[in-house]
Amino acid sequence: MKNARYVEIVINNKSSHTNTTYTYGIPDDLMDRISIGTRVMVPFGKGNKLIEGYVVDDNVDIEIPAFKVKYIQDIVDEEKLISENLIELCKWMREKYLCTYIDAVQCMIPTGLSYKLDRKIRLNDSYNNGQTVDIRLSDKQKAVVEAIRTHRNITESSLKQILSFEPTSTVKSLVDKGMIVLENHFKNEVNTLTEKIVGLTEGLNIIEALGKLKKNAIKQKQILNYLMENGPAKWSALRKDLGVNGSLIDSLREKGLVKIEVIEKKRDPFGQTEIVAEKKIELTDEQNQVIQQVIPSMMNFKYQPFLIHGITGSGKTEVYMQLIRKAIEQSREAIVLVPEISLTPQMIERFRSRFGNQIAVLHSKLSLGERYDEWNRIKRGEVKIAIGARSAVFAPFDNLGIIIVDEEHEHTYKSEQSPKYHAVEVAEFRCKQRNAILLLGSATPSLESYHKSEKGIYRMLSMENRYNQNKLPDVHIIDMRAELQNGNKSVFSERLYREIHKNLEMGEQTILFLNRRGYSTFISCRSCGYVVKCPHCEISLTYHKNSHFLSCHYCGYKQNPPQLCPKCNSKYIKYFGTGTEKIEKMTQELFPAAKISRLDLDTTSRKGSMEKIIREIRQGKVDIVIGTQMIAKGLDFPNVTLVGVIAADMSLNLPEFRAAERTFQLITQVAGRAGRGERLGRVIVQTYEPEHFAIQASQNHDFVSFYHQEIAVRESFNYPPFSQLINIMITGEKETDVIGLSNEYAAELKYALKNVDITEEIIFGPGPAALARINQKYRWQIIIKSKMIDQNVIRGIINTVRINVLKKNSGNDVNINIDINPFNML
Repeated sequence: MKNARYVEIVINNKSSHTNTTYTYGIPDDLMDRISIGTRVMVPFGKGNKLIEGYVVDDNVDIEIPAFKVKYIQDIVDEEKLISENLIELCKWMREKYLCTYIDAVQCMIPTGLSYKLDRKIRLNDSYNNGQTVDIRLSDKQKAVVEAIRTHRNITESSLKQILSFEPTSTVKSLVDKGMIVLENHFKNEVNTLTEKIVGLTEGLNIIEALGKLKKNAIKQKQILNYLMENGPAKWSALRKDLGVNGSLIDSLREKGLVKIEVIEKKRDPFGQTEIVAEKKIELTDEQNQVIQQVIPSMMNFKYQPFLIHGITGSGKTEVYMQLIRKAIEQSREAIVLVPEISLTPQMIERFRSRFGNQIAVLHSKLSLGERYDEWNRIKRGEVKIAIGARSAVFAPFDNLGIIIVDEEHEHTYKSEQSPKYHAVEVAEFRCKQRNAILLLGSATPSLESYHKSEKGIYRMLSMENRYNQNKLPDVHIIDMRAELQNGNKSVFSERLYREIHKNLEMGEQTILFLNRRGYSTFISCRSCGYVVKCPHCEISLTYHKNSHFLSCHYCGYKQNPPQLCPKCNSKYIKYFGTGTEKIEKMTQELFPAAKISRLDLDTTSRKGSMEKIIREIRQGKVDIVIGTQMIAKGLDFPNVTLVGVIAADMSLNLPEFRAAERTFQLITQVAGRAGRGERLGRVIVQTYEPEHFAIQASQNHDFVSFYHQEIAVRESFNYPPFSQLINIMITGEKETDVIGLSNEYAAELKYALKNVDITEEIIFGPGPAALARINQKYRWQIIIKSKMIDQNVIRGIINTVRINVLKKNSGNDVNINIDINPFNML
């Protein structure tokens, strides 16, 4: 190599053993095309199998002899795939969340874009000509040869699908005999969508062209006349409108009369809905004041995090849009995060009415192709705004001006899969990179965020009045113990029943909230006490009456409900507990004339189903909406005047230190769905613990009162925000291996932490997790509670001990997952 240059590459391999960078040389012909963020193909391992990799460092000095260095084989993309800023984010995530390099890298690109080697197999040319190398073949070899002969250019993965045996060793034997040839072929799950455009050849004399065609070439003449009158047309449109086949169009192209151009076709995630111009909005004094406090930092290109504490219906979304307009005027871009995919359609509708086609949408309900197209539009600079759920924080903008996190308190911003990042923390990092504004908004901020605003880390902005000047809905607490004493065994209190009836008479809409889906929460035998559980998770199965299935909400296992007890063969099987499906049935029985709709994971799993339900609610086609937490936030239905919280205690009694906070947030958020139009709202909260301070504070919409009581509890027990938690989960299919490795890991961890100078740490465990078995894997956990200043030191020790313990126990199929600042401790 003339001027040797070396780079550090992360390879696309999930193994913890390859969680490092590898040094590769750049061949002369690729020297000017490779930089940080370029995706390449490199030889890897003893067999030098080609594998996808990403350049993460440039101009590397090497200490090993140059002749031992392997070289990059090819570049995958014409333009580099990931910007240097996002590569820096990958490195930060690896250190912050103790994830692998490749897990962080794959957050930056759309699902399905990674290339995998899938070699093509063909018969050797000499064998095809009858000059066989060896005709004595085994039955398996004959089957492989016949499959290759039948299916031209078959790939290894396709061959495995059509044969009844694993063909890898057989294929290798045929390669050794010289009978078949393997050729490298790379594929991914998503590709650019294209379409053909047909037009008249430039300078064509249409009269002469028509005259040269034969008299019976009627269809070809129709095509030429169509193109002359309408201009270039899509191939598919020509075939449909004129009823012609592709061979006729190809024939005209061969005669030089038409040209065919292949262009990229964009998938439409908006479903070709029209953009409706928004009515002129008059800002309130509060909205103006908030905007004016943010603008100076924007104008000075200064990183500044803000927390808007705005009550439900105060007009936070309008503030978001005004500030985004300012960012666009500065030729900068914006990311808007929403906690639920259910909120995305409503948010998009408002933003499209204001910003037109400057918007891209990113969330998991899109197809792989739609996500790829939207990501590409952002990367190419075709849009200025990205809206979506948690993963939209990685939108590939190069000139970010603002990131907005709506309903910032929501747990859905914390990823439960590796890398276990928090979108707010990632947003902070990205905003610091680009000197951008971070704007968090919520009516019920997380205690951590509100505490930061008290300490001056976030700048607090308040919005205390509703946009329509209506007062917040009246909240009535119903003691269900008293209902039971009065002989009411229904899940509906007398007050809630009367209020629903009143709403139906007034033609107003009602929301009933229960944060548990399904019909019955478990099935039990009254004779022996047996409970039907998931065989993979040892968790009770939920009964879904509509599909007549028992379902595990953790691993997805399903089975038919038993007619007799599987343990004692008794017929006294009973369904216990209540979910949204059962509430729907009971409501229909009580109010037979009402039009009822259910909004939960079961009714919104199909693409477009959620948008359909929300549209029907808005159009007044639904009287009563029954739903889980997805109806508790962000949705705006002006005709909803009554909200009923069926069981406020459900989240209050979870074994979680955030249980009170979660309860207050859910009640306050769902209560905020009432009275958002011209009519005043009212809320009925049913509970068995009416005296709990979270319930009391929610009755008065009093976040500050709740905060001061809860923060005192947190401080006394040294819970966040006064400490940081790390949850170490050890999982495996053999319980003895999990227990053994858990004890070994805990012992080494405690020893290592004693030898460093840190202020304080408390280690709990090891012990079985609250959900001790999920999806056939046993789960033990270790929890570390540490002071904020010790985090960097502790993370390094935890990771080092993990690597050492896993290396010593490499024969065991046990994993160690680390969650920094977990939201869910179960």
